[in-house]
Amino acid sequence: MAAFVEPHFDAWTQGGGNMTVVDKVPPEMLHMVHPHWNQFPPMNPLWHSILGFAIFMLGMISMIGNGCVMYIFTNTKSLRTPSNLLVVNLAFSDFFMMFTMGPPMVINCWHETWVFGPFACELYAMLGSLFG
Repeated sequence: MAAFVEPHFDAWTQGGGNMTVVDKVPPEMLHMVHPHWNQFPPMNPLWHSILGFAIFMLGMISMIGNGCVMYIFTNTKSLRTPSNLLVVNLAFSDFFMMFTMGPPMVINCWHETWVFGPFACELYAMLGSLFG
């Protein structure tokens, strides 16, 4: 049972003292972070790697799958029906959601913080709202 106890998150945070999630936020973006987030300790770096890998895999599956759906439904004459237009529309939206959201998310998981600056953060949010 001792194998499941170590390493513990407390051991990882001993070197940093009173670190919070907000400590890695770039200074030019601190005004965008609500003070509520100052009370939480940072995540273990392993979770950033796991999340980045999962988003990468889901992004590739989504882009390949939705790209195939869009290609097949638009190039096959018998599948061009009004009801299938909804399927193509959903595939288009999902494809561009992962195309615009996936790569920045993977890069930011690698760096463990947002690295593209405040304008790109606003653009990222706008694209997520548009395609979501």
